[in-house]
Amino acid sequence: MNARIVASEFLGTLLLVFFAVGSAVVAVEYLGTVGIALAFGFTLLALAYALGPISGCHVNPAVTLGVLMARRIDLRSAVERWAAQFLGAIVGAALLFLLAKQIPGLETSGEFGTNGYEDRSAVGINIGGAFLAEVMLTFLLVHVVLAVTRKVAITGFGGLPIGLAFAAIHLVGIPLTGTSVNPARSLGPALFAGGGALSQLWLFIVAPLVGGVIAAYVHRLTHPNPLPGEAAETEDAL
Repeated sequence: MNARIVASEFLGTLLLVFFAVGSAVVAVEYLGTVGIALAFGFTLLALAYALGPISGCHVNPAVTLGVLMARRIDLRSAVERWAAQFLGAIVGAALLFLLAKQIPGLETSGEFGTNGYEDRSAVGINIGGAFLAEVMLTFLLVHVVLAVTRKVAITGFGGLPIGLAFAAIHLVGIPLTGTSVNPARSLGPALFAGGGALSQLWLFIVAPLVGGVIAAYVHRLTHPNPLPGEAAETEDAL
């Protein structure tokens, strides 16, 4: 086990949940949809530069699955990352829950930055629409990650398009499902919200993983490895 990679993925996912999901929990009245989307994008952008050189800054099981399917890491490394990501998300959500409890009148059950469809969606999207939305939104994220983490493609600026794409994904996805595109990010808050968040959680685990797999296969078609004149990428590309 590479302890630095595991620690990086744990810390990164913890911080993503605490700060990005936290923006939707404790500051939604002040930020609105645009502000929350930017909070997610900026947080991932900062983490990409801080942790990318260590682990690639996946902080998302769907991204790790896409990287695995693209044959950039082996199964053992993927499993270690998944464990670190889910644990980091749970700890991040626990810290966020503790913080929220210190704010008088703030409701921590029901929503708590979770994802949902039908009556738990701002626009009432049905289950099929939610599944399609999460697949497509995750496809964009994972495809961008795989594309820009090639050394010759964008050297030194990989984090920027990823952060911008992540913000755009949330601008579109927040009214639909609250935007998951990350099974770990969905699991952590749902454990503390309970109720409908837990009963609908399966979709926000399965759909992002499907989107990640599709993105990996499409990436192999659009970006053959290596491209002419390009060296093969390594897993620490960010």
